[in-house]
Amino acid sequence: MQMSAVRGAIAEAASTVVLPVSAKLTCTGFTPDAVTEPHFFCGEYSVEFDRAMNRGLDVVELTCRVLVGLADDEAAQRLLDAMLSGSGPGSLKAAIEAARGAPGELALGGLADDLHVMRVQGYRWYEHQGASYIGAELIIKIIGEG
Repeated sequence: MQMSAVRGAIAEAASTVVLPVSAKLTCTGFTPDAVTEPHFFCGEYSVEFDRAMNRGLDVVELTCRVLVGLADDEAAQRLLDAMLSGSGPGSLKAAIEAARGAPGELALGGLADDLHVMRVQGYRWYEHQGASYIGAELIIKIIGEG
């Protein structure tokens, strides 16, 4: 798998969420220097190589973050909660997993065999380039050819 392309495709899928307020989610497939909030980005990842013979399968665990501004603490957390829900138009899980493709198709337009948003973690305050945000991490498992 070419991780730069995979991360870009995941960011593109995340950008399809419909937020419950007039804000639009900005998304990047890389860790940005600065964010325009609310912002989703693909961060660090780990790779388990050779899960099948002859480089047949690698398993990637990708950590993504979503950061929301603090103009209003309660409103920011409501917005974040909507994006972290398991379903609905504002759900990052639903938006990202829609890129799995139809049954029998490869995920992310052929960049991976499959993916699954496994969990949310780290719901807390984050500092990014000197600014504070409320945010959380989404852990995505991606499988594909080595």
